[in-house]
Amino acid sequence: MKSTETDDAVQAEMVRIIPILRNFATRFVRDRNEVDDLVQETLARSLANIDKFQPGTRLRSWMFTIMRNTFCTRYHRGRREISGIDDCVSLCASVPPAQEWSIRMKEFSDAVASLSPDHRRAFDIVLMDGETYETAASRCGCPVGTIKSRVNRIRLALAQQTGGVG
Repeated sequence: MKSTETDDAVQAEMVRIIPILRNFATRFVRDRNEVDDLVQETLARSLANIDKFQPGTRLRSWMFTIMRNTFCTRYHRGRREISGIDDCVSLCASVPPAQEWSIRMKEFSDAVASLSPDHRRAFDIVLMDGETYETAASRCGCPVGTIKSRVNRIRLALAQQTGGVG
């Protein structure tokens, strides 16, 4: 077990090495604040692991290794984390407000209800049930061209009444 006298000597040496660490940190990062952060984290890790330092070895080399490993860890972690995304998920509501959909559905229901009975039947068969024009024509007892015309007029009318593209 090391004595506290040895730990004090190592800590005093760490303080003396700080300017050298700052100079070494500029090889990894350019921004002054990032240099300060890297040196601070290196010192914190060095102090936390001071019991692992072997007296008689070079403290400076030991701390350089800690700094390099700290930088590499930060670099790899930073590559996995994406920062500054314009469309941040946290800024988006997870579910759009229901009021708008309720209003739009009410407008659509009112527009469908205002259709003539012939148009409503064509709407139900072709647009709601997904049947072909031919099937709708045979059910309604009219030519296919009439069903196509009705469906086209229905689409235009619904688009105009609900504020869609007409």
